[in-house]
Amino acid sequence: MVDAFEDHCWQDIIPADVLDLYKHYKRDLYIGPKAALLVIDLYELAYQGGPHPVADVAKEFPSSCGINAWNAIEPTKRLFGAARAAGLPIFYTTGDTRERSKPGAIKATNRRGGMGGPDAFNIRPEWAPEAGDVVLTKQRASGFYGTPLVAHLTQLGIDTIIVIGESTSGCVRASTVDGYSNGFHMVMVEECCFDRSDISHKVNLFDLHHKYADVMKVDEVVAELGKRTARESI
Repeated sequence: MVDAFEDHCWQDIIPADVLDLYKHYKRDLYIGPKAALLVIDLYELAYQGGPHPVADVAKEFPSSCGINAWNAIEPTKRLFGAARAAGLPIFYTTGDTRERSKPGAIKATNRRGGMGGPDAFNIRPEWAPEAGDVVLTKQRASGFYGTPLVAHLTQLGIDTIIVIGESTSGCVRASTVDGYSNGFHMVMVEECCFDRSDISHKVNLFDLHHKYADVMKVDEVVAELGKRTARESI
């Protein structure tokens, strides 16, 4: 029987002896009473080329996450519905394309390639920002680096950050580690994070789950937020 703490997508690549090495990280998972949703880079660039294998779309769109991005759309829509119903503050990050910010000189990673077109950093319409949401532009991987994110969260008294987006091994990882380092309880929603590489996705989720974040499944998070909505309506 699979241990509930390890019952995640990395089961097929992390051997039993490695799981045993990490058993001291086992703990109860939770979402704190004052949570916010942090949406990392869910912009058009990640979906370019359509719902096809990453190896195929990368030939024309090297920054796309292909089918991995498209597979995350429905669970992400579910999560957004639950987050909005529960009244969670929602923060988005996207790339800084302002000419005077010199976006080509300061990059999030060392990946080569162009900007992907004028609409590449527009947030996907399925979860477009609404009144009251906050959209932060960034030039580095982390949503915390060089942005006022901590100030916003501190003013709201946030204790837990629910993180989703892409890529698991890049901007999501950097933001999660920075959030933990700033004293926030970090929760990652497994089905709402994705990467170009399945191996990178699984290994980074495994590592972050044991060291810096509670990786939870979308059903768990939606159920917990649903309870909060129900309690608030009584």
